[in-house]
Formats: sequence, structure tokens, C-alpha cells
Amino acid sequence: MARAIVHMDLDTFFVSCERRTNSELNGIPLIIGGGDRGVVASCSYEARKYGVRSAMPIRMALKLCPDAKVMKGDMELYSQLSHDVTEILQEKAPVLEKASIDEFYMDITGMDKFHGSYKWTNELAEKVIKETGLPISFSLSINKTVSKIATGEGKPVGNLEIPEHKVQTFLNPLSIQKIPMVGAVTFQLLSRIGVRKIQTLAEMPAEVLQQMIGKNGLELWKKAHGIDHTPVEPYTERKSISTETTFSQDTIDLAKLRRILLGMVEKLAFQLRAEQWLTSTVTVKIRYANFDTETKQCRVAYTSADHVLTKNVIELFEKVYQRRMRLRLIGVRFSGLVRGTYQIDLFEDTQEMLSLYEAMDKMKSRYGFDAVMRCAGAHFKPNNKDEILKRKK
Repeated sequence: MARAIVHMDLDTFFVSCERRTNSELNGIPLIIGGGDRGVVASCSYEARKYGVRSAMPIRMALKLCPDAKVMKGDMELYSQLSHDVTEILQEKAPVLEKASIDEFYMDITGMDKFHGSYKWTNELAEKVIKETGLPISFSLSINKTVSKIATGEGKPVGNLEIPEHKVQTFLNPLSIQKIPMVGAVTFQLLSRIGVRKIQTLAEMPAEVLQQMIGKNGLELWKKAHGIDHTPVEPYTERKSISTETTFSQDTIDLAKLRRILLGMVEKLAFQLRAEQWLTSTVTVKIRYANFDTETKQCRVAYTSADHVLTKNVIELFEKVYQRRMRLRLIGVRFSGLVRGTYQIDLFEDTQEMLSLYEAMDKMKSRYGFDAVMRCAGAHFKPNNKDEILKRKK
């Protein structure tokens, strides 16, 4: 039996959230992002007509579209509306994966025995629109790759169904850039030898692609043929990553404790970005010398940025550490994770800040976490006992 995989995507999500609140924003070029030195987090279709794109510097965007209205955005609102949509989908879908704050996959294989799969999906999309006021696009096909590509092709209005026998016909004329795993470097490499369309890519021998691209060559060849066996992973907000340190000698040194917390945040935030996670819940744990253990947590707008998370961790530590006894253990946990395929912290970040994160992450990935660290957090030295990637289900 061919699988039936649905991909749903909330159209221009941040823009749609703002327009839901203020109808005067309808029909005008709208940019969601930081100040003059910030970058575009999202933009309306009216702005895209002028060439404005996500992650573009605000200054450049305004040169392309001088009449655009720029708004900083409200991540608390966006997070709440994302949660509302998730609850609607979870109530109906047999298997739901939340790929990011505004993107979902559902496996409805076998549902056509009882309902028309497309009809069921369309009714679910209409329910989301009716109950949240947010526009949502979807596509239905045999796997996640084809469904995701089809959703992009159908925007902003059409909802597509690509049955198995039409998959290759649908893919062939599209640019290879439509394949999710094809980035700028891979596109440039393949373009040099005249490979720009998926059909041309599909006609290449898999061995040649492996020689050119490496281990991802075979995977790319499969996607060009519409082959993707990746399962829809059931969504849960109980996943977390955490780390904690037990001191060899109990301590009350506040400066030292804060430095260690900063190092913990830097380590965990790097792990979030490396695996494309965003967190919505921050928890700080302490254990006193008499073994009394206390925790305190708070909700945050989805993020993976050190400077955002650090502020919350330090505030939680100051709230939970009230007895001024010596501590034997401190820990940090990030939970309520969702997949983040783009930066959510663009509202406050300047282009320079984003470049700094990118450069630091590249150094850490290549040479190890300790290769480059902020001075304030350098006191934290993770070891094998740290539960850096602990996931709880």
C-alpha cells in the first residue's frame, strides 16, 4: 500500500498572525523583523513581489520595497497560535509530526478506506482556518519530500494531491533547488555541469552523484526519483535536552555558579541549533548540600539563541536559589522542543549577531565545543557524565 503523507504549512505565518489581529495590514507590503540593522523574519506576498526574502537585511528589503511597513513582531502571539493549530491537528490526525512552528506532517495511510484522504485533509485545513483565522496550505502525496515540494508549488492558494503514478511527472520540470536538501553550494556545483532541473538530476547515475557530493549523493538521487522512506515522527512537547554538574566540593560562590550556568546555556543552545531544535520551556535545577532539590521553569518564545536563553536561566537561578546554603549540584534543561528550520530569534538579532552565531557554530562543529567559547562561560567544562542530549518521552 502506498503511503499517504500530508504536509501542512501555515502561509506567511508571522504576517498572517499580525493580520489576524489588525485587518488594516491586509493587502499591504508587510515585513516582520528587527530594526534598521536587523533582518527579515517573514514578509507578505506583496513584499515578495519586490524581491524581499526571509533573512535579508532590513535595509536591503526597504530599498527593494520602500513602501513596506516594518513590524518587530510578537513571538508570544506566534507561539500561542502555533500551539492552537497543533492542538486542532493532534485531535484529528492519527500521526502528527510538528516540523517547525508553522509546518506539520501527517501520516494518514489507510484512511481512504473510510474517508477520501484528500477530502479529509481539506476539511481539516478548513477547520484550522475557521477556528484560528490563519490561512494554511497542504499537499497530499506518497512521502514527506514530495508533499513538502508540492505544498510550496501550490502556494498561496492551491492544495495539491500528487498520486504515486504522477510523482515523477510532477517533479521533472522543477528546479533542483526545490529539493529540501539542495542548498546553495550543491546547486552551484550541479549547475556547473548543467544540472538544474530535477529530471536531469534523476537521469544521472547514482554513482556519479556520490562521487561529486559524497555520502548524500545517493539520498539526493532518491529524492529526485520521488523516493523517501522517512517516517512521520509523532510529535510530543515532552522532549528535552539537559545538562547538570555535581561539584566535588559544595559551593556558595555566586560568580562561579553564574559562569557555569552561562557555559551550560552555550553548550545546550549550540546543540539545539546543530540539530535544528527550538525550545519553549527553560528549567533551572539546584541541589543544596543537604540534598534538598528545587527547580523553577518558565515559558519562552521558541528560540535557540544563547543571549535570549541566558537571560532567562540567570533570572530563574536568582529566583530558585533563595536559601543561601552551599550547593552540590546545578543543572539546566530546555524542553517543549519543536523543529526549527529557520531562525526564530531574528526579531532582536542584527545581521552581525547572526553572522557571529554562524561562525561560532562552524568552529564548534569542526573543532569541538571548547574551540571557541564566550569568556563568561568558559568555566564550564562538560564531561562524559553530563546528559547533554538527554531526550525524555
